[in-house]
Amino acid sequence: MSTTQDHIVRGFKATLVSRAIYMVSSALLMFVLARFLLDPDGYGTLYWVIGILAVVQLLADVGLGKSTARYISEYNEKDPGQIPYLLRTTIAYKLIVISVVGSTLFLFHEEIAALLGDTSAAPFLAVGVIYIVVNSFNGFSQIAFQGFNKLGYSAAIQAISGVARLVFVIALVLAGFGALGALFGYIVGYTIAAAVGITILYERFYRQYEPADEYESGLSRRLLEYSVPLTATRSANVIDKQIDTVLVGVFLTPAAVAFYTLGKQITDFVLAPAEALGFTISPNFGEQKAADQLEQAREIYETSLVQTMLLYIPAAVGLILVAEPFITMIFGGDYAGSVPVLQILAGFIVLQAITNLTSDSLDYLGRARSRAIAKGGTSIANFGLNILLIPLIGVIGAAIATVITHTVYVAVNLYIVHSELSLRLESLGRSIAMICGITGVMAVAVLLVTPLVSNLFMLFAAVGLGGFTWAVLAVVSGLVDPNEVRAVIT
Repeated sequence: MSTTQDHIVRGFKATLVSRAIYMVSSALLMFVLARFLLDPDGYGTLYWVIGILAVVQLLADVGLGKSTARYISEYNEKDPGQIPYLLRTTIAYKLIVISVVGSTLFLFHEEIAALLGDTSAAPFLAVGVIYIVVNSFNGFSQIAFQGFNKLGYSAAIQAISGVARLVFVIALVLAGFGALGALFGYIVGYTIAAAVGITILYERFYRQYEPADEYESGLSRRLLEYSVPLTATRSANVIDKQIDTVLVGVFLTPAAVAFYTLGKQITDFVLAPAEALGFTISPNFGEQKAADQLEQAREIYETSLVQTMLLYIPAAVGLILVAEPFITMIFGGDYAGSVPVLQILAGFIVLQAITNLTSDSLDYLGRARSRAIAKGGTSIANFGLNILLIPLIGVIGAAIATVITHTVYVAVNLYIVHSELSLRLESLGRSIAMICGITGVMAVAVLLVTPLVSNLFMLFAAVGLGGFTWAVLAVVSGLVDPNEVRAVIT
C-alpha cells in the first residue's frame, strides 16, 4: 500500500470501530427503549423532541466546525502557527452564538411547544438548552480532530458518547423518569464526550503549536465566510434528516413518529461503514488538491465508490425482503407500522451511502458553495413534499419525499465530483452493472427461503444465506480480492 492508502486504511479502521461501538450502542438503546421501556407514544415523543432540538442545534453550530477543520487541514501544512488563533477564534464565535440561541430557546420554549401543537413538549425543550450546548462541543471536537487528520481521536470521542448515552438513558428511564429521563441521559452522555474531546484538543493539539507572531490578516474573515455555505449545507442536512420527523409529529401522532423514527434509525445503523469511510477519506482530498495530485484523489474516490456500492446495493435489497419479519420479531408487533417505512427508506440507504462518501470530500475540494446550493434546493423541495404527502398518505409520505429529493441531490453531487476529478464513467458503469447482477442472484436466494421464516433463527439463517451468496459472487467476479481484505484486516 502507498503511504496515503495506508493512512486511509488506518483511519478507516479506527473510525469504523468507533462507528461500530456507537451504532451498536445506539441499536441496543433503540431495542431496549422500544421493546421494553417505552410504548410507541413515549418513544415517538422522545425522538420528536430530539428532532426539534436538532433543528435548533444547527442555529447554534452554524458551519464553524467544518470551516475550522478545513482551515486546520490547510494551515497544518503551510503555516501551523496560525492554528492556535483559528481554535481560539472558533471557540469565541461558538460561545457567542450558543448563548444567543440557548437563551432564546429557554425564554420561548413554552411558545414554541404551543406553536408545534403539543404543550407537553415544553419541559423537554427547556431541558434541551443543555442538550444543545453539550452536543455542540461534542460534535466540534470530533470535527476538529478530522481537520488534523487524527481520526483515532474523533473515533474515541464518538464511541464514548455512544456508550455513555446508552448507560445513562437506560438508567434514568429505569429510575422512573420516562421519556424526559431519556433526554437527560442523552445530555449526560454528550457532556462526558464533550469534556473528554475538548480536553484532548487543548492538551494534545492547541498547546503543542507555537503561535505565529501575528494572526494572518483576513483569516478570521475567511473562516466566517467559508462557514456560510457550510451553514447552508448543514441546515439543509438537518431539514432532510429531522424536519420530516418534526412534521410527522405535527400532522400525525406520536406513534407515527415512532414508526418513522425506528425506520430511520435502522437505516442509520446500516449506513455506519459508509459514514466512516467518507469521514476518513475526505481530508485527503484537500491535501491532494493542494499538492496537485488529482489522479490519486480520483483513484481513491472511484475505488471507495465501487466498494461502497458493492456493500449497499445488496444490503438495501436484502432489507426490503426481510423488513416485515425483522421488525415484528425484533421490536414487536406494536411497531409493524415501521415496515413500509423501512422498505421505502432502503432506497435512501444507497443514496445516503453515496452522500456519506461524497459530501465531506467536496468541502475539502473547495466546492462547499456548489454543494450548499444543491442541498438547499433539494431540502426546500423535501420540506414541500413532506407537507404535501404526509397529510395525504401518512407516514410513508415522509419516506417517499426523502427518497425523491435525495436522488436529485446525489446526482448533482456526482456531477460536481466528476467536474473536479474527471471520473472514468465507463469503468464505473461496468462495475455497478456487475454489482446489480450479484444483487439479483442474492435476492433470488433470499426470496426462496423467506416464506420459511417463522422465528429469529430462521430470520438470521435467511440473512446469512444472502450474505454468503453475495460474498461468493463478489469474490468470483473479481470485485473483492480476498488477499486485499486480509491485508486490510491485519
